[in-house]
Amino acid sequence: MQIYNTQYHKKQEFAPIEEGKVRMYVCGPTVYDQIHIGNARTFLSFDMIRRYLMFKGYQVTFAQNLTDVDDKIINRANEQGRTAAEVAEEFSNAFIEQMRRFGILDPDIRPRATREIEAMQEMIVSLIDQGCAYAVPSGDVYFSVRSDPSYGIVSGRDLDQLRAGERVEVNDEKRDPFDFALWKAAKPGEPSWPSPWGDGRPGWHTECCAMIHRYLGTPIDIHGGGSDLIFPHHENETAQAMCAWHAPLANVWMHTGMLRVEGDKMSKSLGNFYTLKEVLDKYPADAVRLLMLQTHYRAPLDFSFERLDGAVGTLDRLATCVKNLRWAAENANQDGILTELDRTLGSAVDATRTEFIAAMDDDFNSAGGLAAIFGLVSSANKYLAEAGDTIATAPTLRAADMLCELCNVLGIDLSKATASEELPAELVDLAREQAGYEGDSASEAAEALLAARQAARAQKMWAVADAIRDGIAALGLVVEDTASGARLRTKE
Repeated sequence: MQIYNTQYHKKQEFAPIEEGKVRMYVCGPTVYDQIHIGNARTFLSFDMIRRYLMFKGYQVTFAQNLTDVDDKIINRANEQGRTAAEVAEEFSNAFIEQMRRFGILDPDIRPRATREIEAMQEMIVSLIDQGCAYAVPSGDVYFSVRSDPSYGIVSGRDLDQLRAGERVEVNDEKRDPFDFALWKAAKPGEPSWPSPWGDGRPGWHTECCAMIHRYLGTPIDIHGGGSDLIFPHHENETAQAMCAWHAPLANVWMHTGMLRVEGDKMSKSLGNFYTLKEVLDKYPADAVRLLMLQTHYRAPLDFSFERLDGAVGTLDRLATCVKNLRWAAENANQDGILTELDRTLGSAVDATRTEFIAAMDDDFNSAGGLAAIFGLVSSANKYLAEAGDTIATAPTLRAADMLCELCNVLGIDLSKATASEELPAELVDLAREQAGYEGDSASEAAEALLAARQAARAQKMWAVADAIRDGIAALGLVVEDTASGARLRTKE
């Protein structure tokens, strides 16, 4: 398996630190508002990566933090006349809810910054003792970036080529403009905790490093996040680890590409800013996942509602194929010697799995994985059309199962597509009236109606056949004629 490592700017053969196990960390959100679809794209990408590693047989320990103390949270609380803790709790819960709606697996470990103060302070004390950090009279504590000779290994940045004040805070108390805060002295009305340097709160770059070391140990196998975090956040994280524990923070650094909306940067000023909640309130989660996974995780993603509408149609094509395969298998009338068509479908199933794995082993190329899946959809549809009344159960079910299995690896759940649709109880009354049915089962009533319609058509009693069809339609169902016989399905 090849993974692109940001630190080395190339793909590398993945070799976990401990055979068969992967320790993985992805930076979580600062919880002051609903997350936007750009955030969601990053979390989806690493959910896909985690799922595929599990599919390959790895035991994955996945951690993701919640930053629940930060300037943005404090500012939002002041705007709304609430406490920072109230804002953080509301949007922590909102984030977890939206992730679950989106089909994102819960992390194995979800540390919150406000509950990890002791671990952060221990790391800061160690850095000060080793001469890599220093406290200043105001009560702030800064990390000395030049105490880490390897500073710049993740981002490729050279401090001497960066101008003071560019993406860093210039402060007279700093020994170097690029030094960053490990601990911030308390300001009136802000949340704070006691420390050896006075009351205060942790700096943003501090929390992930301390949490990773506490819960996963260092180095870990994979550290991920959006590409906007490469510098300074991830660079500062690994610098702290190198100085505190004399080991890299992670062996592999992975970053997702940015999301744009119809070619433009997403921003509220342009009116093209969308939260994940807004999108999921209008579109199926699986369709949103499908749209995002059609682009490689490292490439920029161009989002539009036109493309999302297309993804809804594509998802329906996939789900319909699985439904048709299941239906055909249930009604197959040939399950003995396989025909050439049957063997061709079986070969397509085997080839699909091979192609899917080859694509995903190449730096988690979900676009290539989806191409393999839809190649099988085309093969399956061709088989159903050409096999006619000689459908075989085994290859048909294998094709349906393979589509469901591989989609599940991508977090696309086709279980709804494979479940039987609930039939209305009114079918029983209709079948009693038009087909002489005497039972109470809706499914049996449906079979009786379809049989009566088929008999009427065979005898060219078109008015009777049409009356049965119209009665079915009045109940919100349509008759679908397939190579394996007729069936009822809900109107789209």
